[in-house]
Amino acid sequence: MIVTGSWLKDFVDYNYAPTELSHRLTMAGLEVDNLELLGEGLDAVIVARLLAVEAHPDADKLTLCRVATGSEEVQVVCGATNHRSGDLVALAQVGAVLPGDFKIKKSKIRGCVSMGMLCSEKELGLADNAAGIMILPAGLTLGEPVFSALGIKDARYELGLTPNRADCLSVLGVAREVAAMTGGKLKPLVLDLAEEGAPVFAQTSVTIEAAEDCPRYAARLIRGVKIGPSPAWLAQRIESVGMRSINNVVDVTNYILMELGQPLHAFDFMHLRDQRIVVKHARDGELFTTLDGQERKLLASDLVICDGAGPVALAGIMGGLNSEVKDVTTDILLESAYFNPLTVRRTSKRLGIHSESSHRFERGTDVANLLVALDRATQLIVATAGGTVARGAIDVYPQVIPSREIPLRLAKITQVLGEELPAGQVCEMLESLGLTLVSDGPERYLVTVPHFRHDLEREIDLIEEVVRLNGYDNIPLSMPNGRADCQLLPRSRKLANLTRDHFVAAGYSELINYSFVSPASWDQVQLPADDPRRATVNVLNPLTDEQSVMRTSLVPSVLQSVAGNLAYRTLDLRLFELRPVFHPHHGAELPTEQLRLCAALCGRREPQGWANGDADVDFYDLKGVLENLLATLHINDVTWQGDASDVFLHPGKSCTLRSGESVLGTLGEVHPRVLANFDIDTPVIILDLNMAALISRTGDHPGFKPVSRFPVLQRDTALLVADILPAADILKVVAKSRIRDIEDVVIFDLYCGKGIPAGKKSVAIRVSYRSVEKTLTDDEINAAHGKLVNKLCQQLEAEIR
Repeated sequence: MIVTGSWLKDFVDYNYAPTELSHRLTMAGLEVDNLELLGEGLDAVIVARLLAVEAHPDADKLTLCRVATGSEEVQVVCGATNHRSGDLVALAQVGAVLPGDFKIKKSKIRGCVSMGMLCSEKELGLADNAAGIMILPAGLTLGEPVFSALGIKDARYELGLTPNRADCLSVLGVAREVAAMTGGKLKPLVLDLAEEGAPVFAQTSVTIEAAEDCPRYAARLIRGVKIGPSPAWLAQRIESVGMRSINNVVDVTNYILMELGQPLHAFDFMHLRDQRIVVKHARDGELFTTLDGQERKLLASDLVICDGAGPVALAGIMGGLNSEVKDVTTDILLESAYFNPLTVRRTSKRLGIHSESSHRFERGTDVANLLVALDRATQLIVATAGGTVARGAIDVYPQVIPSREIPLRLAKITQVLGEELPAGQVCEMLESLGLTLVSDGPERYLVTVPHFRHDLEREIDLIEEVVRLNGYDNIPLSMPNGRADCQLLPRSRKLANLTRDHFVAAGYSELINYSFVSPASWDQVQLPADDPRRATVNVLNPLTDEQSVMRTSLVPSVLQSVAGNLAYRTLDLRLFELRPVFHPHHGAELPTEQLRLCAALCGRREPQGWANGDADVDFYDLKGVLENLLATLHINDVTWQGDASDVFLHPGKSCTLRSGESVLGTLGEVHPRVLANFDIDTPVIILDLNMAALISRTGDHPGFKPVSRFPVLQRDTALLVADILPAADILKVVAKSRIRDIEDVVIFDLYCGKGIPAGKKSVAIRVSYRSVEKTLTDDEINAAHGKLVNKLCQQLEAEIR
């Protein structure tokens, strides 16, 4: 929101310098993002008169201008074409510094001396565009600084308003705040409207068929207007707040929008079929072309302004091309209405239309000030475009919206503020904002909130207004009372943090991706049509189709991150994400959240260097990290099921992790087709874990065992087993053998080839024996090892090689 100091002074008198007012507004909660002093440092730009305009002798598109400054005559070379002898112009004299730090110097242009520059509005910072130099109105004094002569030496404040302060989306609203700060009074608008001719009710009508979305609609009829350029004061004022001058009628509606915060719309009355207005909902699928020339497909929830045949405007958002005010328009119907903010916001967001009108209607306008804005605009239109006003104004207000009433306790103000304020001071501050207070008991009031303050809903909102006007700087300093409590994390959170720390310690970088993904993600990872992970929670208002559903798996997001890093030539990756996924829960309002971990690995095993190898990572690198995690969590009964995995993994190069009856997750190399779907051209190893299942299988610390002081003895045995036998089966037999002094067993060799029968493989194991009580003898170890080998041969149908 942009306001100027001169416009504010039309409503309230104050003596603050621009910088002080900027500070006070900011401290009152209306943050001033930018303060621009118009005309500051531009006194060297003066009013001058063109005495003669001649063609440049050496340039077709330049002119030589003889300019009178009031004290001398100078020659200036000009490139514009909209000037002639006798015009008053803005002359930037030699030495002047224009906006953008552009310094004017004496120069020679195509052989002719130029003693300054004739300026346009754009070069003076008064407009974004300009078709030529600035032609000043007659009667100004030569030699006077232009900004002073035009009365536009001003301060422009750009406010960064929060969405709840819709009341300050107008000059009047900001002036009300200034009056409250200074203790001043708002100046009332002077309305002097002459009506003549037939009553408006005999010429047109307004019908509201959707009163819940349009509680009030008012209109006036003005005949015989002449559309044309706005007078200089009107064009300059709306341009000073960042708007573009279009024509006198449209400029007046924009003027009222900025001055009073009430959006208006002018219809070409002769283009209204049946010359009447009907406010209703659109038909589902109805097509309508807005002022920007775009055809819009409407829904039954959209509110439209119709004539006798169809829509002529999107209520509160944008007018229609079929009723646009044009240069030939002579009769206009001026609309001033109040629309349901939710309805306007819903249609505006869906259609992607954001206008100054919708910006205000979405946040709530002042339904009580609607007629004042209408009469003010009518008065200005007659003053700038002529015409006669039909007697009376249409005002359809079927159900009056009551003012909100909020109880207020002075004791509560003291409790929140930390100091006691006199009751009279509290009442004075709130009444300065337009609120009405009535005593409701000892130190209690019933506060009536005006319709322009949609943000005041509770007692604490009123207290905030008191604190704000009393000054945040005046809040007394005090040390808060409290105590520090030590809250222990839940076990699940502690174990999740432990898992995160484990992967970070292993050299993995944590990812934080959006929880929203594209529905096409499930096709990318080859999920079957009946896979439960395809049942997703849809986002009601997605930013894009690529973020329209909540993810049920972390795998697509992690693979997308891998692909993005590879595209930037980061080839050696160790990534993980520990985040929830979301599954719809039938009959429940909220989805079910499930914490999962997904880790990905690709590239070289070691950083590139002369002392490091060139091997790439493989399945066992990530398996090793996971095995260490399982050991840390004391999960010992894990099986690696190699004949089962997930659809996005490579068969034969992947497995499923099980612990008891629980499936902990899957691990393996990503399927080549899935990699191709993500434009990944290098093998990727991925881990997908169900953290809830993992945490549920976590065991307690087994306790410390004494370290044996006796030596370890080992025995090696090579066994011929079936080539389809998992190595884990060998380790299971050893673990269940119940042979007392076995300390450890490892598989140290695997051989298939010459000398080995078909369908067989040679697996060599090394068993370590140690007692905590004595040194074992060879006979004891041989006996124990023989017993173990017999168990292996019997249970696995193995042979000693």
